[in-house]
Amino acid sequence: MSDDRTHVQEFFSARAADWDSRFPDDGPAYAAAVAELGLREGDRVLDAGCGTGRALPPLRAAVGPSGVVVGADLTPAMLAAAVQAGRDRDGRLLLADVTALPLRSRSLDAVFGAGLISHLPDPAENLRELARVVRPGGILALFHPIGRAALAARQGRRISEKDLRAEPNLRPLLAGSGWRMTSYADEEARFLALAVREG
Repeated sequence: MSDDRTHVQEFFSARAADWDSRFPDDGPAYAAAVAELGLREGDRVLDAGCGTGRALPPLRAAVGPSGVVVGADLTPAMLAAAVQAGRDRDGRLLLADVTALPLRSRSLDAVFGAGLISHLPDPAENLRELARVVRPGGILALFHPIGRAALAARQGRRISEKDLRAEPNLRPLLAGSGWRMTSYADEEARFLALAVREG
């Protein structure tokens, strides 16, 4: 796992400084995905693998001043970029590995994970860890601002049936990790899977 962790840190550290400028038009997609979470005033939400914190402003707007917003990321350079962008005003930034969160069990109402699942070293176990920190009935959103086919094209590869985000793969993966998928959208302009915490 330490090799996975080091690889993720190296990958994102090298890209942190210009991450937001590489994807300047993603803001509306983030806001629309957060809106689908159905968050309420006072809710407690984690942005897991928050990167530069692009989801933090819409998450803060959704939960209001009485809510709790935490952005956790493994890469110090990404969190530094979030601070530079002023997004630390919208949520508490936490240098943490989402595979072993320093959060109490059942302490959150929702988890938002943008581009997260492909970077998890043990997706089934890591999704169980996200389930641990969410109350029963809480929500998980797995999001990407472009769909699987568009992302594959951007990366110069073909879409794969083995992709964890393919619905036939993701649904049972979530089910085995304490989540029940409630909606799935894989479109040109976005990927969004929502799931409810069982139990």
